[in-house]
Amino acid sequence: MISIRQRKGVKTTEVSEDYAAQEANVKLENKLPSGCTTRRLWKLLSFTVGGTIALCIGLLTSVYLATLHENDLWFSNIKEVEREISFRTECGLYYSYYKQMLQAPTLMQGFHGLIYDNKTESMRTINLLQRMNIYQEVFLSILYRVLPIQKYLEPVYFYIYTLFGLQAIYVTALYITSWLLSGTWLSGLLAAFWYVTNRIDTTRVEFTIPLRENWALPFFAIQIAAITYFLRPNLQPFSERLTLLAIFISTFLFSLTWQFNQFMMLMQALVLFTLDSLDMLPAVKATWLYGIQMTGLLLVCILQFFNSMILGSLLISFNLSVLIARKLQKNLKTGSFFNRLGKLLVHLFAVLCLTLFLNNVIKKLLNLKSDEHIFKFLKAKFGFGATRDFDANLYLCEEAFGLLPFNTFGRLSDTLLFYAYVFVLSITVMAALAVAFHNLSDSTRQQSTGQLGKCTIILKPETAYNLIHTILFGFLALSTMRMKYLWTSHMCVFASFGLCSPEIWELLLKSIHLYNPKRLSHSKEGRVCWEHAVTGRSQAVHRKDLDQPPTLRRQQPEGADQSGLSDLCKEVPRGRACPPEVLRRGLRHPGRQHLLRAKAPAGLPAAGPAGHRQRAHDGWPRRE
Repeated sequence: MISIRQRKGVKTTEVSEDYAAQEANVKLENKLPSGCTTRRLWKLLSFTVGGTIALCIGLLTSVYLATLHENDLWFSNIKEVEREISFRTECGLYYSYYKQMLQAPTLMQGFHGLIYDNKTESMRTINLLQRMNIYQEVFLSILYRVLPIQKYLEPVYFYIYTLFGLQAIYVTALYITSWLLSGTWLSGLLAAFWYVTNRIDTTRVEFTIPLRENWALPFFAIQIAAITYFLRPNLQPFSERLTLLAIFISTFLFSLTWQFNQFMMLMQALVLFTLDSLDMLPAVKATWLYGIQMTGLLLVCILQFFNSMILGSLLISFNLSVLIARKLQKNLKTGSFFNRLGKLLVHLFAVLCLTLFLNNVIKKLLNLKSDEHIFKFLKAKFGFGATRDFDANLYLCEEAFGLLPFNTFGRLSDTLLFYAYVFVLSITVMAALAVAFHNLSDSTRQQSTGQLGKCTIILKPETAYNLIHTILFGFLALSTMRMKYLWTSHMCVFASFGLCSPEIWELLLKSIHLYNPKRLSHSKEGRVCWEHAVTGRSQAVHRKDLDQPPTLRRQQPEGADQSGLSDLCKEVPRGRACPPEVLRRGLRHPGRQHLLRAKAPAGLPAAGPAGHRQRAHDGWPRRE
């Protein structure tokens, strides 16, 4: 029984001594919350400064790219027709639809001209909103006609300034992603710096402004940042719902603005499937992301007048196959290492076969042939046979769809980006392999036999997601040069995160057996305040008790622990807050009861009748 009781025969000097101990406790309590408050204020200040720098860096990048464009083309001093000619390749075609909407007498006539277009393809009338991703031009034209800016800003400037403004959002999203991964906004600053200094390989907005990727990649970066935050454990329900909304909106806008959206999101779905299969990602969160991908793509399909190419995409077939196979194959994450590995291979084979089956069935039912040229191009590109298809051969002739030139790595190395990226990538890959092997092992059986302890290497889900993401998109960039802008921008994020993250350096020190638990033990703000408040109070009471004469000391069982807290501290890892149940269990131990057997100070209730729960002077409920 733990209680607050007053022993007979105790002199009045005990009261003063007890009050002295209580005053020391009050002083300690007053100091610790102030320390926690200081940490909160420091965290708020850091968040404010980091957020302000993020916005400023984004705006400065936008102004810098716009200035480069102006200096390169002398854009403000050439004629209107020369400005339109400066939009290269298909960029001029996209801008012509924006101009067509502005020149239409009414918005409805402008929509009609896009839906029944007989100028783009010879001798054919096509629906441009169905065939092409030009909703952004439609939206900008409506915005320009509605806003009272015609007298102050020409249509072409409104168009290009919007694109440069999206670059500000792009850089800010990269900054935030690196910040979320590392925990410090300094890594975000480094990511933005590398993005600008490697602009030849990270963006081409300054000379091909209306390209679809320049519209889509900012929303893709926002989606990655939102997913990175969503994969954090122990999110509050409101924060989780708000993050899911941000993921959905960014996924929808990314899908609406780029024709290659389904292939990019297919790579993203492969990332989620890999992490879910290796038990490095919560299955529930992966399911949410699968559903958001399909919902966003189907909504785009509706806006594009039921574009059949979207319905027959591999992404929808793959996501459906993953969800179906998960329901059919039970106990996928149980068993020994080889048993789980065999189940995983069967699961992979089932998902692959089901994906191909569903995709072929959908294409047969809808009589889809719109994306055959893409698969013919891939088949010819990787040497699986020649093709006489015109569109596929046109892609093969384009340099942008060739292999990534080797001199790209030289340029990235000149700014030290590539070296930092390889360094961080090697460490995280080794950590991911160790975690994957541990997750696939039968930890329950092996721990019961003493063969396997707790895995000392921890890779957070958001870190694992960005790791697999950068690896898959790296392979895509190596095979197709045009897709390098997906990889190089994320390379800036991943390299800066690794250099500024304590997690990566901890993994490095562990790999070379130089890790000391005392290092980085207080890296998370305020996580030891509660433990110090409780243990410090108890130690103060105990130290004061040791100063008493032997006849006045609090009763303590023979052979009990003199420190009163050493065993309790052994149950809690260094740098972790002590859970309430551990403290209760420790304080109920016979050797530590003397920590609670102090006389109640003034203002606190005395010991009540048996069977009633009261609170001791250090806050814990007394059990009768």
